[in-house]
Amino acid sequence: MVKDPRPGRVKTRLAADIGAIPATWWMRHQLRGLLRRLRDPRWDLVLAVAPDGAVASPVFPHDLARVAQGQGDLGDRMGRILKNRPTRSIPPGGNAGPRRPAPQGGAIAPPSGRTRPSHICPGTCIIGADIPGITRAHIARAFQALRGSDAVFGPAPDGGYWLIGMRGVRPPPPGLFQGVRWSTNHALSDTLSTLPNHRIALVDTLRDVDTAADLP
Repeated sequence: MVKDPRPGRVKTRLAADIGAIPATWWMRHQLRGLLRRLRDPRWDLVLAVAPDGAVASPVFPHDLARVAQGQGDLGDRMGRILKNRPTRSIPPGGNAGPRRPAPQGGAIAPPSGRTRPSHICPGTCIIGADIPGITRAHIARAFQALRGSDAVFGPAPDGGYWLIGMRGVRPPPPGLFQGVRWSTNHALSDTLSTLPNHRIALVDTLRDVDTAADLP
């Protein structure tokens, strides 16, 4: 999930510390590096973009599929992603390009049109774009954890999480994300409470960047 990296639209808390232009350039540099690291034939990489009108922005790589996050709070938008499981298999020499379906979300998911390695479990993982430490190994471990779990989380030190994933064989519960106190140290525990009777796995703890103190 990524916001259009333009001044005033992205990393506003970081911008309050270092200025809107430097914060925007940091986000663009971070996004380029993240997408370069996460390209992998074991999964589809889809950008869920906000605001919806930025789905056609030239800032994003032209060969990656893009979908609009849609309306609502963070829980509404992530719930849409997990329900719809948007994927995109890119044919050889093809161009994924931006897509404009009914507003929904996007994420990392195992490829729908290619042979799936046996160690990757069908499902969808959502990540944020502002976590500098994410690597392909982190994503692979999350999918591996889903083989024996209904949901997987990548905790953050501040009580939130940088990744949530769910197996595709079971739809998200209707109450998923209800009452979650976003942007607080209760975000992960609140989310876990909306998943009763689900097998939960936790993977690596990674830090996101909210303020200048978080910069690597």
